[in-house]
Formats: sequence, structure tokens, C-alpha cells
Amino acid sequence: MQPTTWFLLLAGLALLFAGGEALVRGAAALARWAGISPLVVGVTIVAFGTSSPEAVVSTTAALRGQDEIALGNVIGSNTFNVLFILGACAVLRPLTVAQQLVFRDVPVMVAVSVAFWLLSLDGRISRVEAALFVACLGLFTFDVVRSSRRESAEIASEYDAAVSGTPRHAGIALLQLAAGLGLLVLGSRWLVSSAVEVARALGVDDTVVSLTLVAAGTGMPEVATSIVATLRGQRDIAVGNVIGSNIFNLLGILGLAALAGGGLSVAPAFENFDTPVMVAVAVGCLPLVASRHEISRWQGAFFLIFYVAYVAYLVLAAKQHAGLAPFSAVMLEFVLPLVVAGLVALVYSHRSGSTPRADAP
Repeated sequence: MQPTTWFLLLAGLALLFAGGEALVRGAAALARWAGISPLVVGVTIVAFGTSSPEAVVSTTAALRGQDEIALGNVIGSNTFNVLFILGACAVLRPLTVAQQLVFRDVPVMVAVSVAFWLLSLDGRISRVEAALFVACLGLFTFDVVRSSRRESAEIASEYDAAVSGTPRHAGIALLQLAAGLGLLVLGSRWLVSSAVEVARALGVDDTVVSLTLVAAGTGMPEVATSIVATLRGQRDIAVGNVIGSNIFNLLGILGLAALAGGGLSVAPAFENFDTPVMVAVAVGCLPLVASRHEISRWQGAFFLIFYVAYVAYLVLAAKQHAGLAPFSAVMLEFVLPLVVAGLVALVYSHRSGSTPRADAP
């Protein structure tokens, strides 16, 4: 593998990050210039805009007939967003949520994840199903805007502070928007082509690369947005960004990619393992809508450990490594029972209200 491949890979990731940031800022500034409230900007344009790298990469891959990358990017990003981003944010500061939209959006994320899994069991996402996804995204966005008007003044001020750094001049905003789109298109081309070369050189298929390297790379805007929001104490934004992005990934990005590519073929590995993991990870967010509305530090650490184990399994399975059998045995005989027991204890503690609060920074 030539050094230029790694250069294009890293450069593509950098362009996606810069393009996503410019696109979000430009779009947010235009929305504010048009008189749209910061809260609506935050829960729609910012949350969806941070997924713009995934959108461009998956659509580009679908147009090239690389369905594994198009699907793996979205499924891997959703898993990465919850386990890595929310896990890291919770380790930094326990995530206590007050935003009413999050309480509604978490069950929506679970329902959408399950719906995608069921529709993919026939091995394909058709254009009709893709159109249904896009239509559902439109309805969801309309409901988000309508519901955001009932948020508390405290949440509204939190979003106002978060988007206050966007440019006020419409001309600058348009330039940012155009520059962001250009960087996203160029970065996606470099990333997709170099990721395929990396997969071939490492002897793994496109699925593993898209679920790990591509998914984590395109998720960098969500990482930056959520971690900065957490450090600033804007934990509703940190969580809302991840949940909103996950819903947009499935309904919007997969829908558009399938429409552009005339449908998407779903590999058996996605049906049998990666999509069920994504669904399980979404279910793991349900304690956010329980009585205490929080993810504690120990829960965040649990998310991070689970993500490391997931990536390790993907790599071992792709390489058919000798350590796959003992690793799988450990996961099935020890880790999985502990996970189930932990989830049961977690749900019970939230229902009983016995989980100690950990709001200290």
C-alpha cells in the first residue's frame, strides 16, 4: 500500500471534519439570520448537520455501488456515537438530562433502529422503503420543531449560548455553507477511495473498515460538538446531538443513499451481528428516559469498554485470528451475562430511584 493512500485517508477525514464544521456554522447562521430560534437551530440544523460527513460518504459509496461502505458507515456511526461519544462525555461529566425532546427522541431512536433491522432481514433496503424513511424524517423534524416551543427557558438559553458564535452576516454564512459543502464532497471522495485500498491491503473487507475507521472518522463532528458541550456544562446539547444524529443517520442518510443507489444490498453480517448490536446499544440509552434521566460515570466507562470489545471482535473475525475463539468464548460466557445483569440492575436502580447522583464535575 502506497503512502499516498494513508495521506488521502487522513486528508479526507480532516476535510470532512472541517467541512462539517463550516456547514453547521453556516447553516446555523442563516437560520438565525432568518429569525429561527436558537433552540430549533440546535435540535435540527446542528444535530443533523454534524452528520453531514456520514451523509456525503454514504451517498457517494451508494452511487459507486459500494453498499457495504454506505451501510457500514451509518450502522458503525450509530454504535460509535452512543458507546464512544456518550461514554466519553459521561466519564468527563455525568450526563444529567432535562431536555424534554431527549425523553421523546430516545424511544424514537430505538423504534427506528428496530424498524431498520426488520426491513433489512430480506437482504435489501428498497427504494420504496428508503422513501418511507425520508418521509418519516420529515414528519420527525416537523414534530421536533413543534415540540421545541414547549421547552423550558433554561434549555432555550443553553442552546442560545451554544450557537452564539455563529456569524451574523448572511454573506459570510453563505460562504461558509458553500465551503463546507465543497470540503465534504472532496473529503468523501478521498476517504471512500482510500478506505477501500486500506481494506484490501489489510486483508479485510469493506464492511469492517466502514464499521470502524470510516464510521469513527465521519463521527468526528459529533465528537467535537458533544465533548465541548459537556465541558461547558451543556449536557442536554451533548446528548441531544448524539440522539438526533442517530435518528438522522437511519432515516435521512440511509434513505437518501438507498434512493440514490436504487436500493441497498444488506450483507448477512449486518443482519446477523452489526445491526442487532446497534439496536442493543440504542436500547442501552433507555435509562435516560427513566426517572433519574442520567448516565453516570461508571455507565459511561461501561459504554467505552463495550465499544473496545466490539471493535476487537470485528478485527479478529475479519482476520480469522486464532484468538477469535477464546475471545468469543469469554464474551459469551462472562461478558454477555455481566452485560445483561448490569442492564437489569441499571433499569431497576433507575426505577427505584436508588442510583446515587454524580453531578460533580
